[in-house]
Amino acid sequence: MKRVLVPLADGFEEMEGIIIIDVLRRAGLEVIVAGVDKKEIVASRNTKHIADYLLEEVKGWEFDAIVLPGGSEGAKRLANDERIKKIIEDLNEKNKLIGAICAAPNVLLKHNIIKDNDKFTLHPNTLPEKYPGQFVDDRVVKNNHIFTSKGPGTAFEFALAIVEELCGKETREKVEAPMFVKK
Repeated sequence: MKRVLVPLADGFEEMEGIIIIDVLRRAGLEVIVAGVDKKEIVASRNTKHIADYLLEEVKGWEFDAIVLPGGSEGAKRLANDERIKKIIEDLNEKNKLIGAICAAPNVLLKHNIIKDNDKFTLHPNTLPEKYPGQFVDDRVVKNNHIFTSKGPGTAFEFALAIVEELCGKETREKVEAPMFVKK
């Protein structure tokens, strides 16, 4: 079974974090939800969420992917965490899946995971005009092993694209159908 890390920090966007976790678990992936600083995380709309582990507890574990939820404050906390930096650098070096939605692509930009010619998307409020030639105004963008997405309204598409990459199209279709994501 493939193992996916979803780190949560105070200020993460609820819809993005929970939809990602839920959809990936429906696909049979082992999703490790790790609180960056504590197990009880207060999300962007003041809802409280309990992580399975502290990030420190999963140090040294092998992961097949990491998926970063957005939310402005949560993404800032992820970007400033040296442990997250090391994990994404290690996964990038191994060409393993790295996903980031909404404000979280800024984490990948800060740590040079998204480089000068790489195509990506992110929430339009995070100044995409700073990245001419790179920013793509699509809901989900796949560039090699890096997946990016725009925001809460694209969370299902984003999570399902990750399911398809990790588990195949058949699993994506099995997960997608009973959720009525498509019209």
